[in-house]
Amino acid sequence: MKNKKFVYFVLIPIFLHMLIFIVGPIIAGFGISMMDYNPLRDTNDFVGLANFKQLINDPVLMKALMNTLMFVGVTVVLNIAFSLMIAQLISIFKSNKIRGFFRMAFFLPCVAPLVASSVVWARSIYPTATGLANMMLKTIGVNPVNWLGDPNVLMWSIIVFTIWVDIGYNIILFSAGIDGIPTNFYEAAEMDGASAWHKFRFITLPLLGRTMTFVIIMTLISHFQMFAQFSVMVLKSGPQNSGLVLTSYVYKTAFELKNMGYASAIAVLLFAIIFVITLIQQKIQKVDWDY
Repeated sequence: MKNKKFVYFVLIPIFLHMLIFIVGPIIAGFGISMMDYNPLRDTNDFVGLANFKQLINDPVLMKALMNTLMFVGVTVVLNIAFSLMIAQLISIFKSNKIRGFFRMAFFLPCVAPLVASSVVWARSIYPTATGLANMMLKTIGVNPVNWLGDPNVLMWSIIVFTIWVDIGYNIILFSAGIDGIPTNFYEAAEMDGASAWHKFRFITLPLLGRTMTFVIIMTLISHFQMFAQFSVMVLKSGPQNSGLVLTSYVYKTAFELKNMGYASAIAVLLFAIIFVITLIQQKIQKVDWDY
């Protein structure tokens, strides 16, 4: 009985936190999405599914959705490819101190606030006239690039920054997964004359299944929700809305246009995308992974 009381004592605050800060806002968001809601008005009318019907015919939303899918698709693929490659290279070192040093070096950008990192890149690396990126291009005879003003380049600039600032977290996860693989598999492969590539292809990759699944799903969910770099580095959604993503469109609609009903409908769409990804994650995690 005492054990049950302790369990209740520990779990009740957690459930209250979920109800107040997670479940409550989700329900409120669904409710507001069915209203013509403006916080500056005394009365707000119930409009049913009108806001969701407006989503279908909104060209700006379609642009934001396409930008979001491009951003997430490219960053997730490159992030996982680079982080796995770097983690594998780090694992080659036998010294724990050397491996720890490289992990710390790559993880440092993750420690810095995302807003602060965005400001540094926007004001010191990406400026057209005085930015470090264009100064490096100038030394090899390449004309300056308008990194944050050219609609064909802007999203790629954000992608490069996001990979730099976020890759360290996945390097740590992959490094932990690689370190957890029993060494006897590699020893047996070496006795059979396997090359480094064959050991990576037929031992490391298959046995990183659980880590890979977790990294892919969490990176997808995280990148769908990214907002800070678009808010700081992109001026007014960028030329031709080239830097507009779903999160920034929600913010713009809610706090600039004061149309919180429609903004909530966009947020529900984003929630649905993330929810589907979460369901896929749960289904994949039911697979039995064994060494």
